[in-house]
Amino acid sequence: MATKRALVLAGGGIAGIAWETGILRGIADESPQTVQALLDSDVMVGTSAGSTVAAQLGSGLSLDELYLRQIGAKSAELDPGVGIDSVTDLFVDAMLTPNSDKAQKLQKIGQVALDTPTVSAAVRREVIAARLPSHEWPQRVLRISAVDIDRGELVSFDRDSGVGLVDAVAASCAVPGVWPVVTIGDRRYMDGGVNSSVNMVLAADCDAAVVLVPSGQNTPSPFGAGVSAEIDGFAGASLGVYADDDAVDAFGENPLDPDCRVPSAQAGRRQGRRVAAAVAEFLAG
Repeated sequence: MATKRALVLAGGGIAGIAWETGILRGIADESPQTVQALLDSDVMVGTSAGSTVAAQLGSGLSLDELYLRQIGAKSAELDPGVGIDSVTDLFVDAMLTPNSDKAQKLQKIGQVALDTPTVSAAVRREVIAARLPSHEWPQRVLRISAVDIDRGELVSFDRDSGVGLVDAVAASCAVPGVWPVVTIGDRRYMDGGVNSSVNMVLAADCDAAVVLVPSGQNTPSPFGAGVSAEIDGFAGASLGVYADDDAVDAFGENPLDPDCRVPSAQAGRRQGRRVAAAVAEFLAG
């Protein structure tokens, strides 16, 4: 039987979007057939920054064009005026809530997201729309994660969910305490990365997964044993590609700052060239 493969694109802010695009472009420099195999994966899973990249990859633009968008001088991205430390503090506060389960912790984070002043939902949606070359779901299996803040649970959007692509990506990228909660119908959503930056469960029907993670391998997670453990615990074969030291330096102190976009894309491309052989070997396995 043919192996069912997934390409999982993790969360990581503006830096993550740029780095993941750069990684793929760098792999293409060394091995065009390897990057094509990744782009032809049976399932694509995107969380937060990864949802943007996944949607862009399904837009019809070439990888060259998508990379040039990342290193170009013009960008519609907004500076949130909030550092990543503020988001980390929010997580820590929720995790220290006594006698609460995961759903209750997610609900608490969601309440903070609702109570925190941000730009308007309409302004933020315009930014997301500008990110996406196409606003239509691609004719492939694409799963985008978000968290229902009232139920405190992970949800997955796809082309059969009845949710528009722009709204799905906006929900997945709604970092609590930074960007507004996204309302779709009678439900309210925040960043899928609050649950997990990779959400490997959305690739559970696959036999193998390549996971692009714009953070170090030992970066802790608010829930579970960490991203590395989640990837290693995947039921099928898995390969995690984590940001190397060069990339982490390029991200700077705040991966939400638009100024990190160009250096992160360039660092990703350099790393992509270095990891191309390992990715090719995994896919051949």
